[in-house]
Amino acid sequence: MTAGLDNQPNLDDLFAATYDELRHLASAVKGYDQCATLNPTALVHEAWLKLSGSGGIAAVSQLHFKRMAARAMRQVLVEAARRRHALKRGGQDAVLVTMDSFAAQTELTGRELIALDDILQELARMNPRQAAIVESRFFGGLEMAEIAALIDVSEATVHRDWRAARAWLAREFRKQ
Repeated sequence: MTAGLDNQPNLDDLFAATYDELRHLASAVKGYDQCATLNPTALVHEAWLKLSGSGGIAAVSQLHFKRMAARAMRQVLVEAARRRHALKRGGQDAVLVTMDSFAAQTELTGRELIALDDILQELARMNPRQAAIVESRFFGGLEMAEIAALIDVSEATVHRDWRAARAWLAREFRKQ
């Protein structure tokens, strides 16, 4: 199934079909925001606004749509963290993100989320597939088999790239 701006009802159907899953994912990715400025529902809705307002988007499957939604949620979270960081609100800068599979129970502040975004952009320049895997896994909550199907590689390759990307990300975070 292909959906685009010229075929908005199909895109709306994909959003409706994945809404509960995206909301659950937003809860897991966002964690607890002490500022309570962006709850999981708001995160999903902001991501939807970003997606629906983009020109020429197309989703070929629910998996593909979830990956696009993951990227949009990442962008929304980073933009919110940048705004709070710019406001220099001290303790209210915290956006807690639990990275269960990425690093054992790591919680990231807004500044660290911005750093993660910068590091992911660098990884995308060096190894786009690894960056796509991290984004799909962390921000999209996709399982390894789903990622393998989405990017058309073996599950073993996804596992290998995931381990390599996690190690690289951890090293880059230590440099910060």
